[in-house]
Amino acid sequence: MMTHWPILVVDDEEVMRESLAAWLREDGYTVDTANSGAEAVEKSRATDFAIYFVDLKMPGGIDGIETMMEIRKIHSDASIIIVTAYATVDTAITAMKEGAQEYIVKPCNPEEISLLVGRIIKVKNLQRENSILRKKLTKQYRFHDIISKSPAMLAIFDLVRDVASLRSTVLIQGESGTGKELIARAIHFSGDRTDKPFIGVSCAALAETLLESELFGHEKGSFTGASAQRRGKFEMAHGGTIFLDEIGDISPKLQMDLLRILQERKFYRVGGAEELEVDVRVIAATNVDLERAVREGKFRDDLYYRLNVISIHIPPLRNRREDIPLLADTFIERIAPELGKEVTGITEGALRILMNHDWPGNVRELENAIERAIVTSKTKMITEEDCAFVGAPRVQEAQEWSVPKDMTLEEVENQVITATLKRTRGNISEAAGILGIDRSTLYDRLKKHNLPRS
Repeated sequence: MMTHWPILVVDDEEVMRESLAAWLREDGYTVDTANSGAEAVEKSRATDFAIYFVDLKMPGGIDGIETMMEIRKIHSDASIIIVTAYATVDTAITAMKEGAQEYIVKPCNPEEISLLVGRIIKVKNLQRENSILRKKLTKQYRFHDIISKSPAMLAIFDLVRDVASLRSTVLIQGESGTGKELIARAIHFSGDRTDKPFIGVSCAALAETLLESELFGHEKGSFTGASAQRRGKFEMAHGGTIFLDEIGDISPKLQMDLLRILQERKFYRVGGAEELEVDVRVIAATNVDLERAVREGKFRDDLYYRLNVISIHIPPLRNRREDIPLLADTFIERIAPELGKEVTGITEGALRILMNHDWPGNVRELENAIERAIVTSKTKMITEEDCAFVGAPRVQEAQEWSVPKDMTLEEVENQVITATLKRTRGNISEAAGILGIDRSTLYDRLKKHNLPRS
């Protein structure tokens, strides 16, 4: 194990440099040397040394503190030990403040060096083992792009495997942010249609006439602006899967059209006379209680029964809190590099805050919270301070909002969207959650009205 942790000794005095290197080699470590700060920085670019012994005073170039700072730009987690014959309180404080892990004084005691290196290597071994274990756990509980150790979710994974290659319609129900589209994709990519198209449509994103054209296509001249024939999503999904998100929001007319295509696998384009036939698997999703909508006459019962052949209900995150640590680690691992932050984990105190929150926005809200915590974090670990905003009550505006005068509904909507995106600094997921709409709906409205993202 020792040979896996290379060490670099940096000192302009050859006797000191070679003596220290020899002691470390006797302990079984792989050791390289550098006679200047510049050479040390260059060698650190080629090799990720676990420990650096750096002399504080090196004339004719950059000194030990500058060398340490340059190495840290390349390897932020390197353990750097400053070595000096000039021990003062000021130099010790400076070294530790700039990131030195230890500070030792010449002449060095070989036994002290051995104990120091052994202690650092032990910590690094534990960190490596924890990282490997975390990755194994993540892999063990990963199903496609979904991560869970919850018994309820593992049962859903088993059901997905069982039905993946069937043509039966699937209805996925669950609160907003629980990952309904991820389950739909898992069904598609686990079955025999995996090499065929997966086409997603947000049924709440468009008005009835536009959604009808989006689903079934239209013929040239069938309505104002229809300058050419256009294929709909059902045609595009031929041989594969169409995912109808927010199915509970479609109009009575579209409910009837959808019922027909589910029964006969045939449809007409808008304005068309030719009947088209498709082989497509339908997966629908909703955060609406469809049974209640049927009882209230807002949703056709025959369509509900057609959609509900295979039913999957995704539990909210508050009912599977054991997934929160797994999800938090996964989001940190993915988001931190995207943001250019060196955050690698989360403290127990911060995790306790996440575990105690009810997450009304579910996994999507947790992902947004982790992103915000990473942005504000000043260390390699997300702390309680970074998560203090979780669960904090929203500050209500003291002034009562009034409808602006002489503005169309579209203009009011555009102002609300723009203000919300500005408040979330362009975070689409967070803005969509605040506005109570799906991300795809928000993207569509930004594109339609040519609005800036932030």
